[in-house]
Amino acid sequence: MEQQDDWRLTEALPHQLGRGDPFAAAVRATRMPMIVTDPAQPDNPIVFANAAFQQLTGYSREELMGQNCRLLQGPETNRDAVARVRAAVTAGEDVSVDVLNYRKDGSTFWNALYISPVRDEDGTIRYFFASQLDITNRIDAHSRIARQKDQVEQEVRRRTADLEAALEAKTLLLHEVDHRVKNNMTMIGSILRLQLRELNPEGAGQLRATMQRIDALGTVHRRLYQSDDVTRFDIGAFAATLASDLAQMAPGVRILTDLRRAEIPVGHASALGLVVNELLTLIFQRQNRGQSAGEVRVSAHTTPSAVVLTLEDRGGRSLFDREDAGALSRSLIQRLTAQANATVTTDPVEDGERVTLTIGRDE
Repeated sequence: MEQQDDWRLTEALPHQLGRGDPFAAAVRATRMPMIVTDPAQPDNPIVFANAAFQQLTGYSREELMGQNCRLLQGPETNRDAVARVRAAVTAGEDVSVDVLNYRKDGSTFWNALYISPVRDEDGTIRYFFASQLDITNRIDAHSRIARQKDQVEQEVRRRTADLEAALEAKTLLLHEVDHRVKNNMTMIGSILRLQLRELNPEGAGQLRATMQRIDALGTVHRRLYQSDDVTRFDIGAFAATLASDLAQMAPGVRILTDLRRAEIPVGHASALGLVVNELLTLIFQRQNRGQSAGEVRVSAHTTPSAVVLTLEDRGGRSLFDREDAGALSRSLIQRLTAQANATVTTDPVEDGERVTLTIGRDE
């Protein structure tokens, strides 16, 4: 539409929107699509449409004049949005809504529609002013993001389901391994007990020590596979459990504990479990011979560089200075601590001895 056509169109309006009104001049000149409707006429028809509106919709001025804005509606136009516009116009109120509109050629665009009543000095609504803004690109971008988000969420749900299935399969496998290992250890214990009946006292004592080591490994295994995290092993809790088990064969011996988090890598669990077994066995041998005040203390904690387990009892000579600290126990402790990056030290305390197992933490 030529500029002079706009002038003639606005000249048909009363002076408030006519040639001499700077507001009308701005409406004609702006690149934002704008229209004016007249509620005094039947069906509130369009009485002015600037060139930008004609370009946006594809309708000429002649096709727009006298038409209600509903000519921009189509099959997929949201009925709720239309109802909001209708209610606002009826009430004489401003309204802002995003609505899907149709051009003359049938193509669609998302319209950020704003409608406001224009009142005279008496407050009577003379016109409705409406501006439009094509926000199709923005809506399309939001829709694309929403689709991508939905795809990501679906992929996350799929992978989560796969992980849950894998975890369930792993859990079943762990239970199966746990069951078989326990069966095998039970069978080994049964065989050793059968052999125990045929041995002389010296051989029987050695076999009982071997059985106790197997039981200690069984305790390591049981604690490990009952844990929520099978990659870590709490050496302090294990030592307290083992001490309680040994105390059942030493009536009157009290077990005192001071345990804090003291986890070691699972790869060292068996080796260090056997070391703790050897140390506690030596301690309780002394307890059983009445060389102690009947008290064993187990404490554990973690430092920035190490996990520290201490075993303390009241007794006479150092554990490793006695005849009952056999060569096998010494050898096991020495070899297994070296294997697990650990050290064993002893310190005298009042009426007893403190044995400290220090396990270097992984870098």
